[in-house]
Amino acid sequence: MRFPPPLRAGDRIGITAPSSGVPDALRGRLDFAVETIERRGFEVELGEHLGENGSHVSAPVEQRAAELMRMLLDPAIAAIVPPWGGETAIDLIPHLDFNALRSHEPKWVVGFSDISTLLLPLTLVGGWATLHGDNLMDTPFESLFPSWMDVAASARGTVLRQAASRVQHSGGWDDWSEHPRVTEWQLAPAEGWRRLDPGTGDLDVEGTLIGGCIETISRLAGTRFGNTSTLDGPHLVYLEAAEENAFSICRALHGMRLAGFFDRASAIMIGRTSAPDSPGLTQDEAVLDALAMLGVPIVAGTDIGHVPPQLKLVNGATARLRMNEDERWLEQTL
Repeated sequence: MRFPPPLRAGDRIGITAPSSGVPDALRGRLDFAVETIERRGFEVELGEHLGENGSHVSAPVEQRAAELMRMLLDPAIAAIVPPWGGETAIDLIPHLDFNALRSHEPKWVVGFSDISTLLLPLTLVGGWATLHGDNLMDTPFESLFPSWMDVAASARGTVLRQAASRVQHSGGWDDWSEHPRVTEWQLAPAEGWRRLDPGTGDLDVEGTLIGGCIETISRLAGTRFGNTSTLDGPHLVYLEAAEENAFSICRALHGMRLAGFFDRASAIMIGRTSAPDSPGLTQDEAVLDALAMLGVPIVAGTDIGHVPPQLKLVNGATARLRMNEDERWLEQTL
């Protein structure tokens, strides 16, 4: 696993939309997010394909892939962050040159949601550590966890410990077209990290971090782009459901298990979700139906994904998960 060099003041951050673009009504939010990065001392390079393009993607796949590859291979760009996710970033994967990436110095690629579709193969096939964290449009929010910029600026060997949050997003979303410069989440008390599996006692496990959004990376399981056997040793898997109902999540997790995604899992972290339950099946029950048979610890309600705030998780990092009556934290060695 190769880790990108730490970000330094003056480095250039590339902004491209490999999945969905930004409508004109939300351009003010994008500009404010760029301003937030520039205030940290970084330069910003905006890609040509950031607009909405009248569809669910910012541009035709060939154009999106070419721009992403150009930024990935450009030595003047130190990190890449998209405005947000989307729906079909999976169409880029056949257009990415993983042979070139394997022989190129890695750089930080940041994001979550549909961007998980790209982070996973960049780590598993390209051998790059990648950063599951806030997309560009969420960067201005004041989080209880370190900014993705703070994590990307950390020196090799840094130990990053993040404890469970006591608050979470309340479900009230701000209108960025009317309030593009909002910096505070609407928060409520958090449900807390909790064991789903029947195990009892203290939990203290280690493994290489790998995971992402269930709806998107489940489509890669069983392909060479989602083959977790390329990682050495045990894996600490993290997953989160964005929006699909419990039946769909259950099927997706069964498929991932059958594809061998969890074969080396030492534990599984499940992010809290606002995705709906299904008649006769809750989101928790969907996870247990598909994964309880693995016999590994399953921790739900973690700060991962679409219900902020979220942990910053480095795919490819060595991690330790600790839970007992007094402690709930995740530690990563970068």
